[in-house]
Amino acid sequence: MMKHDMLRHFVAVAETGSLAAGAARVGRSASAVSMMLKQFQDTIGAPLFATDRKTQLTPLGRFTLDQARAELAHFDRMQRAIVRFARTGGGVIRVASIPSVAGVIMPDAIAAFRAAHPNVELDVRDMESAAVIKGMQDGAFDLGIAYAPDAILKGHRTPLFEDRFGIICAPDHPLAVRSDGVYLRDLAGTEIITNHLAEELGLTGQGADIMSGPLVVHNTLSLLALVQGGVGIAILPEFASRMAWKSVVFVPLLDAGVARTISMFEAPNLPASALVAALVACVRRVAA
Repeated sequence: MMKHDMLRHFVAVAETGSLAAGAARVGRSASAVSMMLKQFQDTIGAPLFATDRKTQLTPLGRFTLDQARAELAHFDRMQRAIVRFARTGGGVIRVASIPSVAGVIMPDAIAAFRAAHPNVELDVRDMESAAVIKGMQDGAFDLGIAYAPDAILKGHRTPLFEDRFGIICAPDHPLAVRSDGVYLRDLAGTEIITNHLAEELGLTGQGADIMSGPLVVHNTLSLLALVQGGVGIAILPEFASRMAWKSVVFVPLLDAGVARTISMFEAPNLPASALVAALVACVRRVAA
């Protein structure tokens, strides 16, 4: 049977590169650690180290190291959560959110929640919508905030707000004065920085051609930096544009269907939680 002590000893030796250093890290003798590693390899049925000196991992060893690190991190968080709950009555809420909501709405929502529930641990991560949804389906998170088609997690989602798309540009860009809005056709010939969020529009035909520029940026902060630097414009949801740390101008797109609904998702395979419901209420109040 695989035990957490086996994982911890293996990680210590693999990360330090020697049996002696690994033993020193876990506070045990080298012979005891060596015996633990032998039991671990016997349990797995294949070698984890390429040599007896424990300086190089086999492909299985490298894979096992990644898995062991993740498992130990989860185990340690679980231990802290149990101890925290025993001492204070608090718990842990795991939250995954798209970056725009994490940066614009969550600070005030978290402040309000912590004022009422100071002993509850919040584990907050930001990621793309697809990763949020997968995590919710896998039970990795208690609350997710993302965009997803209506059929995804139906019955476990609550609409939060409509996030309209538009262009963001530097204040001195010619389009910055178009506060009434623009159509996609108006952008022909303009330097557009392509990004993954704009792909949510599902454009075809001329709209897709306009969007397919030679510069593709996948990170929203890098995209905003390029826009702020005058490299080009970008099509983004309005909330994403609010993450800019320097002045940018948001000009709404007037074409039909250029908006997305941001929703909150609760894990379908986890029991209802009063603490999660309290956090949801805080998020809704800030987003309103």
